[in-house]
Amino acid sequence: MLINYIEPVFRPPSEWKSLILQVTNGCSWNQCSFCDMYTQPQKAFRAQKFDKVEQDILAVARSGAPVSRIFLADGDAMSLPFARLEAICELINTHLPQVTRISSYCLPRNLNNKTPEQLARLRERGLSLLYIGCESGDDLVLDKIQKGETFESSLAALLKLRAAGMKSSVMILNGLGGIELSHQHAINSAKLMNAAQPDYLSTLVVTLPLGTERMDAVFGGKFQLPDQQGLFQEMHTLLSHLELEQTIFRSDHASNYLVLKGVLGKDKAKLLAQVELAINTPLSIPLRQEWQRGL
Repeated sequence: MLINYIEPVFRPPSEWKSLILQVTNGCSWNQCSFCDMYTQPQKAFRAQKFDKVEQDILAVARSGAPVSRIFLADGDAMSLPFARLEAICELINTHLPQVTRISSYCLPRNLNNKTPEQLARLRERGLSLLYIGCESGDDLVLDKIQKGETFESSLAALLKLRAAGMKSSVMILNGLGGIELSHQHAINSAKLMNAAQPDYLSTLVVTLPLGTERMDAVFGGKFQLPDQQGLFQEMHTLLSHLELEQTIFRSDHASNYLVLKGVLGKDKAKLLAQVELAINTPLSIPLRQEWQRGL
């Protein structure tokens, strides 16, 4: 192995062909009650030493590996200061000039101390796509899951990226409000997306592999994830209220029962029809079985 990683390492599904470059370890926030990704002791947040990042890049360059895309891990690479991010991008540009795209996860708060001009400079150096885990556009849901963000903070970050010419890929978690807040979670998530007009939008079903204890605590009782039909109803509400102009939409993550792909808004009617089939005649369309689903 060219790079020694601190496991586990996560990446967006669309980055499966990318080189994973671990410039941070863990997540600087790491308080979201639904997320178990970085709870192990070895995943305590810290920035990777710059010398180690440089050594990793040089090792890949010497290997001659055909790298065209790089994903900056872990969950919070954009928490690094602008100067460090720019220096990393310049190393990539120098030693791996064939790389056409650099991407990263990003919390909305990570952009508070970065100007549109600084983000534009990072884009010029190849960092052109950020994956934003908004999770919800509903302030009550965001408060309950301890996201540390609001509708307005998420929108401000997405608009700042647009002003800088960066592309955004937003993630919304189907079922995150439980049964109780399902409707307003869908409605307000749609409002956030309509205001932001992201380049990409994906929906995943909230998955709690280590149990519901943390969600039970913040919801003041047993967290009740909507059943399959409830998730489809929530998706129908979300799609019905989305008014997007040219957003690539994907709901094909392994956590989803129903695979949906299209461009919104031109494919809105088609996608709604697919969800309606899943609601009304679920045996007529292919749905993932429980054993086929995963985080």
